[in-house]
Amino acid sequence: MIFRNDIFSKHGYNVYSQHGEDGIIDCIRSLIGKENLNYKCCEFGAWDGVHFSNTFNLIKNKSYDAILIESNKKNELIWLLEHETVFTGGTSHKESEILDKTINFVKTNRGGKITCHNPGQLVCYFVIDLRKRGKNIRKLLEIIEQSIIQTLKYYNIESKADRENIGIWYQNKNELEKIAAIGIKVKKWIAYHGFAINISNNLMDFKKIIPCGIENKKVTNLNEILKQDYSKINNILITNLLGYLENLTS
Repeated sequence: MIFRNDIFSKHGYNVYSQHGEDGIIDCIRSLIGKENLNYKCCEFGAWDGVHFSNTFNLIKNKSYDAILIESNKKNELIWLLEHETVFTGGTSHKESEILDKTINFVKTNRGGKITCHNPGQLVCYFVIDLRKRGKNIRKLLEIIEQSIIQTLKYYNIESKADRENIGIWYQNKNELEKIAAIGIKVKKWIAYHGFAINISNNLMDFKKIIPCGIENKKVTNLNEILKQDYSKINNILITNLLGYLENLTS
């Protein structure tokens, strides 16, 4: 992934590029020591009692590409990555939703049910301090949804949110197909975990589970919808996300 640093500096972020699990953890540890970041440290980093070991356990050294740090304002993190194939279950998942019992499965404390992360999927994790952003969980969810929707619109792909089934959906003739999954956790008004957009990933992996616990909906990716060059999607997504986050203030 290639990032334009001017996008981040415009919004008050510093960018730290790291590759692999060791690099990302070293970067977090080095940032914890900075005086302008109010972090309380545990082995893999914690913030105000919120632990992220589950997130770091998911890193499989595929291409952990960047951390974005808003060091002077709200002490927040945003990072983009691509996982090797791993299946994660949220707090409401059921064992019956795992159809193939041989999969690499990890329980997490995010909301939602079971999903798949695999190569060709863009994953965005974040740590957002809602105490300084109005304590509005619904607004944060809408910001995530709109960031994804506007990013896909750049590529002439129309998508929408669904209040009954969380995530972003593409209307394929008479069927709704899921193009992006969202799963967040809020503790002490710190929001974390994130979302994933399917770009060119292997959709057959999703047949090993009941994705998000929904049996009658398909999963798709951008290449299935429209084959084109998606190499700029990281910068487009971050531009949208940071722009919307500026409006999420107390």
